[in-house]
Amino acid sequence: MSDPFVVVGGDAAGLSAASKFAREQGGRDVIVFERGRWVSYAHCGTPYYVKGEVDRLTDLLSLSPAAADERGIDLRREHEVVAVDTAAETVTVRGDGETFDQPYGDLLVATGAHAVTDPLPGSDLEMAFTMHGMDSAAAVRAALSDPDSAVVETDNDYVDAPLVRRYADRAPPERVAVVGGGYVGVEMAEAFRGHGLETHLFQRSDRLLSPFGDAVGERVADHLREQGVELHLDTAVEELAGEDGVAAVVHENGRVPVGLALVGIGIAPNTELLADTPVETHESGAVAVDDYGETTVDGVYAAGDCAVDRHAVTGEAAWVPLGLTANRAGRAIGRTVAGDPDPVGDVAGTAVVKAFDLECGRTGLLDEAEARDAGFDPVSTTITAGSRSGYYPGGSETTVTLVADRDSRRVLGGSVVGRDRAAVRIDTLATALESDLTVAELERLDLAYAPPFSPVWDPVLVAAKVLRGEMEG
Repeated sequence: MSDPFVVVGGDAAGLSAASKFAREQGGRDVIVFERGRWVSYAHCGTPYYVKGEVDRLTDLLSLSPAAADERGIDLRREHEVVAVDTAAETVTVRGDGETFDQPYGDLLVATGAHAVTDPLPGSDLEMAFTMHGMDSAAAVRAALSDPDSAVVETDNDYVDAPLVRRYADRAPPERVAVVGGGYVGVEMAEAFRGHGLETHLFQRSDRLLSPFGDAVGERVADHLREQGVELHLDTAVEELAGEDGVAAVVHENGRVPVGLALVGIGIAPNTELLADTPVETHESGAVAVDDYGETTVDGVYAAGDCAVDRHAVTGEAAWVPLGLTANRAGRAIGRTVAGDPDPVGDVAGTAVVKAFDLECGRTGLLDEAEARDAGFDPVSTTITAGSRSGYYPGGSETTVTLVADRDSRRVLGGSVVGRDRAAVRIDTLATALESDLTVAELERLDLAYAPPFSPVWDPVLVAAKVLRGEMEG
């Protein structure tokens, strides 16, 4: 057909959109172009594969090519879209040894993001990795294994087997470095310690997990030290040094010999494909879209890690690259293109991360300077309370930070950290943000209570009670 729904990118947003469209619109084709081999995979599971808690990379797949075909999706792997012509409504595709133009009726750009390594010299050395992509995860796990027993998955048509074998043939390192103390850095430090490796984590600022706030960062730092991770906080890495491979991390205060380095200093949206089109981008570099995921060009949509969304607290466009955001936006766009307009929804930046035995969660605006820039007068409190009734075994101290606007009393954001089901408690705060609850309204929520699960006053309610008292006092 001459008016297919064409999707660029075969992961969370792209295949969610294609699947929803195929179910609801039987009169038009849907074609998905994916430049790599892997499609529809759980990227967030890769640190646990490296650690060994997930046996096989294929366990992280959500939708196989065969399943996509059964749903009526024309999925073409190893087909790279190299240009978009919005006037002619075509994309230029390179694959199967040829280059051709594919017309579209509607277009979704779901090209994701890429790991940032610039401006770190030496990040292209052997044994220097990022954790962005399934082949990267396969190569790191192979590099950590004994050459005689390295895990090399060659019984599927996804993995880059020569790449993985190259690292499997090397002697495993005894000492490793992680550059960056965000999500990836903390999760990979745990993965490396799971292999018994001496692990050094370097962070430019004096806090780990900075988007989670000071209370979370401090507890995570203490816990990582307890688990044997050597922290180098407030330490800027200048380069990765070596000849045949990474041999050392050079930082402003010295040099640490290592045999492997994992660089996790951030990601950036993949929007180069639209550089020569009228499609507008946000200051973050991500694609600007409206409430339905449509760009500034009619019939061209964007979703996932390459696009912005509207922030639930500020009401402004924000780039928040997270898994649920991508899946939800893709599904909504698929429905919209099929003829049933569906908004992609707001985002609050709700996220959780595991740091060994600690569970960490965050949502909304935590940074008071950021809140002031958004026009609020922020006030915050941090409390520590038990996760269960004090007499019931298994409880743990749970720390909650709550931020609100002094004038409107509206909840702006919060964080939670603890060992006992702390992460799921962030969902209460996320719901409060989406509902524009005040601190008093949050305090009055009828949350469940039973000794094995929570004290009478859940830690979230304690934080609301304390903050309300401080604002009214």
